[in-house]
Amino acid sequence: MQTFDTSVPVVVLRPDHHGSLCLVRSLGRLGVRVYGVGNQLRSPGMVSRYCREKFIMNGNLACAEELVEFLRGVSRKIGLRPILTCTNDISSTFIAENAGSLRDAFLFPDISRELVYALCDKKQMYFLCKKHGIPTAETAFPQSRRDVLDFLESDAAHFPIMLKGIDGTALERRGQPRMVIVRNPQELLEQYDRIEDPAHPSLMLQEYIPGGDDSVWMFNGYFNANSDCLLGFAGQKIRQHPVYTGATSLGICRRNDVVEKTTKDFMKAIGYRGVLDIGHRYDARDGQYKILDINPRVGATFRLFLATNGMDVVRAMYLDLTGQKVPSAPPCEGRKWMVEDGDLISFHDYHRDGKLSFLEWLRSFRGVQETAWFAMDDLRPFEYMLGGLLRRFLTWFGGKLGLTKPARAGGPH
Repeated sequence: MQTFDTSVPVVVLRPDHHGSLCLVRSLGRLGVRVYGVGNQLRSPGMVSRYCREKFIMNGNLACAEELVEFLRGVSRKIGLRPILTCTNDISSTFIAENAGSLRDAFLFPDISRELVYALCDKKQMYFLCKKHGIPTAETAFPQSRRDVLDFLESDAAHFPIMLKGIDGTALERRGQPRMVIVRNPQELLEQYDRIEDPAHPSLMLQEYIPGGDDSVWMFNGYFNANSDCLLGFAGQKIRQHPVYTGATSLGICRRNDVVEKTTKDFMKAIGYRGVLDIGHRYDARDGQYKILDINPRVGATFRLFLATNGMDVVRAMYLDLTGQKVPSAPPCEGRKWMVEDGDLISFHDYHRDGKLSFLEWLRSFRGVQETAWFAMDDLRPFEYMLGGLLRRFLTWFGGKLGLTKPARAGGPH
């Protein structure tokens, strides 16, 4: 890449995921000073050599007032009014909710909390898509078990069905999966009774759009203050973890004019600003690409979407927020990106289901140009990942021997 002014520092809030690690590396390799704020000293973004300093908050991260004051203290210590960014819904919502208290201390895209809520909340997102004529999967929002029984008696009850959380993060905090596929009425009722909190209904019933992992398309883009897309590319899932319902474990950057135009027009219509990660699924039944999820933040897969000049959405955000021009270039079409531990676990599950042989798995690595964890210039995160993979294996093996309880599988990020 050409040389830019990299004097403005960046603060990454809760760098606890491989997406945060990729963010720290992407900016750090340009010479940007990147700092992490969280409550875990050893987390993916924190252990990177490109994390200049770790600010560990020993108080309650869930307390907005405490976190705001802590972040303002971090900004004063760093100086130069740093950029504040993140890679998870909790943090993106926090920034939007507390923008008024953080604006004088940090740079970040000016997006209303109402729009962030609407995009993070799948119920609001569904009706927003309907309002603007954007294809999306048909969905019902039961408020009780009686509503589920009524749904089963309606013409809309076609199995399999996706039982999903309106707020997937809230489900994960309760130790529940973000989504499950149910194949008959009995399974739907059993899973609903197990997952739902009757006092606070938060589940939805979404039609299952048939197709393999490669029917899921993604778009990552950066939208400026006028909601113009300064950089945006499409890509396709090859595999995901957890299998069938999870995040990308292997993906390919691939042009899709329909996905790109639909997303850009939609974001322009609603006045979106900042980095966007959005998922569509191609429905062969009617030939439409239907929106599944919208993440108003940096997505964990963003390094799949790279321009030939080295530009990604995080770098585009940095340049735009610091008043610099974002250079345009075509995407690295055919580029593959992989999450090593997730794809290894997914291979086991796909192979168990008879959907992927060992040789097919190996051949699929052809074209992989970057991975989430391994990097010759930054090896500690890969060692961190191997340690986590080993602990997971030992837990699984102990469960097989009856020595430990197997860990509950989480949902996608």
